[in-house]
Amino acid sequence: MRKRILLTIWLSLPFIAISILLLSIGHNLRMGPAMENPRVGVGAGDTGGANAIGEWFFGSRIDQTSEIEDAQRGPTAILGGEAEPDTEPIAGDEASEADASELAANTSDAQPEMVAPESLPQGFVIVVDDRSDVADDDAPIHLASNHNGWNPGDANQRLVRRSDMRWQIVLPQPTNPDRMQFKFALGSWERVELSAEGEDNVPNRTLPLVDRERYADGTRPVFEFVVQQFREGRAPTDIVRLDRYRELDVTGTVRRLEVTGGAGGAVGAQRDLLVWLPPGYDEPENAERRYPVLYLMDGQNIFEQLPGVYGEWQADETAQRLVELGLIEPVVIVGVPHAGRYRAEEYLPMRALDNADPHGEAFVSWLRHEVFPRVERAFRVSDDPADRGIGGASFGAVISAYAAAEHPGAFGFLLLESMPTLAGAEGRWKRYLESVDRWPERVYIGMGGREVSNDEADRELNERFVSWARELEGIFARAGVESDRRLLVITPEANHNEDAWAERFPDALQFLLPPRGD
Repeated sequence: MRKRILLTIWLSLPFIAISILLLSIGHNLRMGPAMENPRVGVGAGDTGGANAIGEWFFGSRIDQTSEIEDAQRGPTAILGGEAEPDTEPIAGDEASEADASELAANTSDAQPEMVAPESLPQGFVIVVDDRSDVADDDAPIHLASNHNGWNPGDANQRLVRRSDMRWQIVLPQPTNPDRMQFKFALGSWERVELSAEGEDNVPNRTLPLVDRERYADGTRPVFEFVVQQFREGRAPTDIVRLDRYRELDVTGTVRRLEVTGGAGGAVGAQRDLLVWLPPGYDEPENAERRYPVLYLMDGQNIFEQLPGVYGEWQADETAQRLVELGLIEPVVIVGVPHAGRYRAEEYLPMRALDNADPHGEAFVSWLRHEVFPRVERAFRVSDDPADRGIGGASFGAVISAYAAAEHPGAFGFLLLESMPTLAGAEGRWKRYLESVDRWPERVYIGMGGREVSNDEADRELNERFVSWARELEGIFARAGVESDRRLLVITPEANHNEDAWAERFPDALQFLLPPRGD
């Protein structure tokens, strides 16, 4: 019996020793830092403690910093097979340059070098929190900006949904050196973002400056934005086609004239020209009278403000008033609507955007062989080139200048509002304009002093636009346009929008179309 008891004790010793060892280890782990680490592995659940013990046993302490950063980073969206780097998101809706400076100052005693994110070679990330919960796979969020011709349906600027239900786009360093201004839309301007109150007063968004040193290792800054609502409009279409049966909200008489064709992706499309007729056009005494005609690009924005558009030129109200006062020659104004997502393709004569093939030459050919003859047959407009003018704003000004340069004998006057330098093609575009030795007889140039934004950080870019406008005037002067036949108007506080173009439009009309008298 005694021998059996001793044998039992002897056989139990290993188990007793192991139990004591495990109790000792458990006590040390509870007291030491290793068990304070986050649990290891995605979906570790209650097995996290076992993972920690295994790490401790094999002498490989858990990298607590790395695991905490992973937890803070949250679900990672992948675009083009590239996972996002570890970086702290910046609240794009709230962050200011002062906020960015303060954030950088907390990490370094030296004065940080604050730069535009667009200047970083690694690019940046934009994340959107859609509070409306309207965006889905059938209507994803798109980025429309001055870098893509304000195309709200650009497939290359489509955001992807992340696992945390936010939307994300990874952008490489832009080829356009200008600060990016942008809005979010669900594929068309009819479904553009709105304010929390449901109003069309969301200003163009920009990115806050960042500390260059903070991203010197190649990580991308991440900017988070919140969209409260989207306009509940129609699904996007390739061509912006207005309802031809709706009543136009205009002053005076505006008639629709259907035309077919265009350039780039708009070849074969149909669109309605909007033709404003001057007071007295339909009076019997004017039945034989023929009128000068002004063709304006982006025709949707000329006579009325459409949903999702910042404003309108108020060309109808302005022309009506000036004609009635006898301050301008009665003129027919033709709004040539842009082709929606193909706007940049039609309006660019040379490559300036990564997402748009230039078809400006074909568009001008369409104007000359389809639009002009169609208008001249349908309305009593003069077929004398001296009585024909062309104009537009932004890219609309670019294609107008190109049309006048390529066919100087086809136009008697030219209106250019806020014409950009074509950033990436700036040198080539400028050299092209300088090579032109003949321009229309009268040329008007309008520019705002704050084309880019009202932000003091954009002062240099704003000054570049003003300087460019003065260079344009010099180009026309050297080509022989006399000083009394060219006019440069710079409004210091004006931005790049329809309000500014509407404000300067009376000056443009009075200069380009002075009354001829009897």
